[in-house]
Amino acid sequence: MSIGLEAKDRDLGRIDVAGFTAGIDRIKSEAYAAIGPADFRHLKRIERYGRVATLLGYATAWIIPNPVSAIALSLGLYTRWFLAHHILHRGYDRVPGIPRRYTSQGFARGWRRYLDWFDWLLPAAWDHEHNVLHHYHTGEDDDPDVAERHLEFLRRMRIPVALKVVFVAVAACTWKIIYYAPNSLAVLEDRGRRRRRGVPMAVLTLGSVLDVRRPAVRRLWLESYAPYATWHFVVIPLLFLPLGSTAAVAVLVNKLLAEVITNAHTFLVIAPNHTADDLYRFRFHYGGKGEFYVMSVLGSANYHCGPEIVDYFSGWLGYQIEHHLIPDLPMRQYCLIQPRVKALCLQYKLPYRQESVFRRFGRLLDVCVGKTTMRQLEAFPAAVAAPAEETLPSLRWGGSGSDILCGATVAGRGDSQGAARPA
Repeated sequence: MSIGLEAKDRDLGRIDVAGFTAGIDRIKSEAYAAIGPADFRHLKRIERYGRVATLLGYATAWIIPNPVSAIALSLGLYTRWFLAHHILHRGYDRVPGIPRRYTSQGFARGWRRYLDWFDWLLPAAWDHEHNVLHHYHTGEDDDPDVAERHLEFLRRMRIPVALKVVFVAVAACTWKIIYYAPNSLAVLEDRGRRRRRGVPMAVLTLGSVLDVRRPAVRRLWLESYAPYATWHFVVIPLLFLPLGSTAAVAVLVNKLLAEVITNAHTFLVIAPNHTADDLYRFRFHYGGKGEFYVMSVLGSANYHCGPEIVDYFSGWLGYQIEHHLIPDLPMRQYCLIQPRVKALCLQYKLPYRQESVFRRFGRLLDVCVGKTTMRQLEAFPAAVAAPAEETLPSLRWGGSGSDILCGATVAGRGDSQGAARPA
């Protein structure tokens, strides 16, 4: 099929890809060289925030069900989540002399899962789902985290918008359980087999998770649901029984409240990163490093950055553009390179999306309920020589070989299972 670039997208055809690529490579090289002990000290300080929150939560949870204890416990869980995110991205592997347990080879591996990141998700499943499929197929058909696609059924439903909002709210408060744990395990189980087009990636649905005849379902229950639920909602409350049954019940209630809060918190800061009416979905796979850089910017949005307390509550995901351009940097380095990346985007005419997390969540919600739709590109917007007032040549997307744009050939679709990481 053939389509023309819409007016709001026409500047994309004038991006200096080579210049932008050289600029990002320069920033990346300097950031790698700057990694050092200060990054590890920063990591340890953030880890202490989470540990203090956890201690505060348990020190008060036995008294009575209350929001202070629940919020503190949720912050402890949340901190482990985003520490795992940055460590498993190899963000700290370059720090000289760092203990192995803080590297991607040691953190949450094997039995250390129960010390480092004991969550609903299997670390290995999340590593494949997020670090490979999502990061190197962002916004594409092979990205397992495209919210617009997963909620297409809701977008099309003819029910009041208020009911759709309620659905999203319930999903947000449980999404690690109903979406992230089964979805990440599903794509891990599917690794090595070409996924059929049109089949939802979240193959472990609310109905199928009860079908224990399936090996993937048994693994989900035995390695994800049962261990987490047993430890957090049975063993831990029982540890408080010496203080009385009322204390144990109070701990259980606070743990359940913390679970709801941490689910909602992670959904708030994670889901809006790549879903909005000003962000793009891509019907093609990038053809090289330069295209990867440009698509990382077009498919991602930042929140307002800093001070540290703001970055902590956003899990350093407010630097999403920088993170997708250079996924393996320590948290502290994103703070340092963000102004330079933003200036580079403005210099080379790339749209740098940055708003408050609440504004970005509003944009996400509008897409989820069907009020708005994400932008789409059928092929990479290669540079053109046409005057500004002329209509740009149409884009043609061929499903069998290569994509042609304005006379330039770009890479066709990548294999559905390949990481296709840029050089």
